[in-house]
Amino acid sequence: MFLTERSPDQVLPAALALGADLKAEPPSPEALARLPDLGPDLIVADGVADAARTHELLGVLASAGSPVPVLAVIGRGDLARFWWVDVADEFVFPEASEAELRVRLAMLTARRGESGEAVARLGPLAINAESYQVTAGGRVLDLTFKEFELIRYLAEHPGRVFSRAKLLQEVWGYDFYGGTRTVDVHVRRLRAKLGPEHEHLIETVRGVGYRAADIRG
Repeated sequence: MFLTERSPDQVLPAALALGADLKAEPPSPEALARLPDLGPDLIVADGVADAARTHELLGVLASAGSPVPVLAVIGRGDLARFWWVDVADEFVFPEASEAELRVRLAMLTARRGESGEAVARLGPLAINAESYQVTAGGRVLDLTFKEFELIRYLAEHPGRVFSRAKLLQEVWGYDFYGGTRTVDVHVRRLRAKLGPEHEHLIETVRGVGYRAADIRG
């Protein structure tokens, strides 16, 4: 997600060259309010045109406890004017090259502990196997351990249908003696926690079982 009123000299082309899928939004409270729906993996905030306004908006985002990492694009003259460390995870100058941007993003990812192996994706869901956290559009879900294991297992096999018996075997283990109704109960609770906007990510296949929607990214 790119919060910008203009096109930074090099950062936008460099990000696109790295294969980023960017959605530009004006730097405004309205844009921040749409974050849960957009579900970005990263926020790139352009503070070159109006550093004070960008710093203020990112301060609001930080105060709300957003887990989405922030990369700020700032002019050299604004580096010391504002305390960026409180509102951004990393920063670049507008003339940053593709190579520099790649390194900055790698550093940011390393600090967040979000290696490719650790995080599974299911649409707007980020499922972190190291922190046992699931976020939906920037909102941290309050899941039990088995709820986490169930959504992770489904997300690792998008589009594949699993019977209730198979899910019991894979998620609960061979020695679990509960009935298949246990799966139904956990799916119902998961959908409730995902909310109306994301509950469709767990699909019911009538007469068979469940699957994760085949939505990547």
